[in-house]
Amino acid sequence: MFAFLSSQPVQTALIVGSCAALVSALIGVFTVLRGNAFAGHALADVSSAGGAASFLWGISPLLGFLGMAWIAAFGMEFLGVRKARERDLATGIVLGAGLGFSALFLYLDVTTTSTTGAAVSVMFGSLFAISRGLIWPAILAVLAVFLLVGLFYRPLILTAVDPDLATLRGVSPRWMGLLQLLVLGLAVAVCALAIGAVLATALLIGPAGAAIRLSRRPAQAIFWAMIIALTAVWLGIWMAYESYYWFSGNAWPVSFFVVVLIFLFYLLAMLGSSWQHKYQRRGITSLRRLQEP
Repeated sequence: MFAFLSSQPVQTALIVGSCAALVSALIGVFTVLRGNAFAGHALADVSSAGGAASFLWGISPLLGFLGMAWIAAFGMEFLGVRKARERDLATGIVLGAGLGFSALFLYLDVTTTSTTGAAVSVMFGSLFAISRGLIWPAILAVLAVFLLVGLFYRPLILTAVDPDLATLRGVSPRWMGLLQLLVLGLAVAVCALAIGAVLATALLIGPAGAAIRLSRRPAQAIFWAMIIALTAVWLGIWMAYESYYWFSGNAWPVSFFVVVLIFLFYLLAMLGSSWQHKYQRRGITSLRRLQEP
């Protein structure tokens, strides 16, 4: 354990991975409540174009992921703001365009630069290879997400649960939706940096979905989502580190273990929720029988 914690790549992975877990859990609950899981998936995939462009232009990967995620967020919100069907259509159009740019930038990375492994790093992440210089930008992104959600917590919840009621109370669902997508873009950028653009959706949606099954109260759901996400990331990093010794010097990627653990946690939450509802129904049935004359 001492060797594990004293490793500098492991320390960097734990810090950046924890940042990704915290922001994904926080905004993931709002995303699931609002029915924006597809938008979260699209933002994660489209951000790969920014990650690929960062290798091509020599800029920070976090800035690349974030820039493309924000461009996609504006596009999705303003191309489909009336109905859910239009929103999904706009999301699909933006997703297709973003993946096209991603393919172009990855092709240029391979053919015009000496960069190796760009596609794997962008799509699937490489936590142990992240530069320590990205620690503070990731921490600042986390602080920005927490600040924005803290300032607009009630309007975000109201818009996610009941947009019509939000409108009656003077809250604009359109602008709250845009804010939620921009904050989601921040979370996507950090998650893509940690476990890759393709697998970032698992960290964004999985812990939040499991937490909502455990608690219907948003604050409690956010707490449980953070616990699940942090546990999956920390265990995933440890298992990837140890896998070097399990498979004779061939370490498996962190992102694989993180995604598998999130899937298992979601299954456990789903089973726990089913058992809870089952026992509640039994209790109600027994109470009704006792009340019968």
